Amino acid sequence: MNNSSQTVRRTFWRYTIPSVAAMLVNGLYQVVDGIFVGHYVGADGLAGINMAWPIIGILIGLGLLVGLGAGSLISIYRGEGNPQKARDTLSTGLGLIVLLGGLMMALIAAFGPAMMLAQGATGAALILGTDYIDIFVWGAVFTLAGSALPMLVRNDDSPHLSTGIMCLGAGLNILLDYLLIGVMDRGLEGAAIATVLSQSVVCFIALSYFFSSCSGLQLTWRRLIFRSALALKAIGLGASTLFMYAYFSFVVALHNRLFMEYGTATHVGAFAIIGYLMTIYYLLAEGIAGGMQPPISYYFGARQVAPLKATLMLAIKVTLLSGLGFVAAFNLFPETLLGLFIQNNPALMATAAYGMKLHLFALYLDGLIALATIYFLAVNQGGKALAISVGNMLIQLPFLYLLPQWYGIDGIWLSIPLSNIVLFAVVAPLVWLDIRQRQQQPHPATSY
Repeated sequence: MNNSSQTVRRTFWRYTIPSVAAMLVNGLYQVVDGIFVGHYVGADGLAGINMAWPIIGILIGLGLLVGLGAGSLISIYRGEGNPQKARDTLSTGLGLIVLLGGLMMALIAAFGPAMMLAQGATGAALILGTDYIDIFVWGAVFTLAGSALPMLVRNDDSPHLSTGIMCLGAGLNILLDYLLIGVMDRGLEGAAIATVLSQSVVCFIALSYFFSSCSGLQLTWRRLIFRSALALKAIGLGASTLFMYAYFSFVVALHNRLFMEYGTATHVGAFAIIGYLMTIYYLLAEGIAGGMQPPISYYFGARQVAPLKATLMLAIKVTLLSGLGFVAAFNLFPETLLGLFIQNNPALMATAAYGMKLHLFALYLDGLIALATIYFLAVNQGGKALAISVGNMLIQLPFLYLLPQWYGIDGIWLSIPLSNIVLFAVVAPLVWLDIRQRQQQPHPATSY
């Protein structure tokens, strides 16, 4: 990643293209589940899987906490020329995956059904959603690791391998979804089994890589250690990402509850479909941010301010332009996109088309807020990254409390875009001021 041998732009795209591909492929686990469930199970299945998503979102968030937290440290230590500390961080990250995965298995077993009931789940949606989360009682560690390990592979300077193993996992998930849902009629239980089995394959390949000579941070059983100081530092850096996914889980759960209160299961199903379409862009934006992270962390560790700023500005432009493109597509071709999930259900189609126009008009701001969060994480400012993620969650509350009372279902649809406008007005100056300070003080005194 030496700036004298390649341009910032080339370095950015070298990491961003595989990262975007990896995130989109990873998102196929949820989107493909939604497509098969929408076609083979129907609106009740979509409502059930959407009410189960807040639980799965926490699992993914914990995986990204380890992947981005430990991964950022690995890149920083590589930039400092300290491979041993990078190797210790990798080993510690593997330990965190096992500990957090075991904890989530116990929590899902104890509280999973109660979380479904808290969202207002009843009837078929409750039964189907419970079938889905029951599988993760034993498969939680694979879901968590499936999110974390490809990011650690990427930060070991192997972005293409990271993308490759995620593509393999996603392809296997599509095949298993077809067999278990379409052929064997296992419903949401089949969707969950397909996800867990696919991610277990990703875990096996990633671990095999780290213990092979192909890895720059090659591990051996004798080198496996767990350093609590590194674990805490990784958690501190990655906590913002966990809160980001906790925010998504919280917002999805609260929307589900409000839609059941002010509307019907059809509104929850429509919200699920819109969520899948929104997820495609958000994963693209997260992929851009994830691709930006290794070079920015490296430049930060090497104290190279100019390429750091150039990388960030390029990421902002790509995120904004792609977001505007998505908003245009959602408004120009709503029925075509919604038709991926809806079959012979005019009421669901009409509800989703109307909700999509209200809910996604400021979608690009989600991408820019996520980019700001990952930027602060990459430059070892976990506190600011965490503050943005927590603020993203807290700012939803007054909007979700007041707007439905004033405007009914329309108020529920509008709560996220309007709150994102307010949050962006706070976050954008924070990033701008940070860059200004770095230009004035090119040799920061931050300790790491």
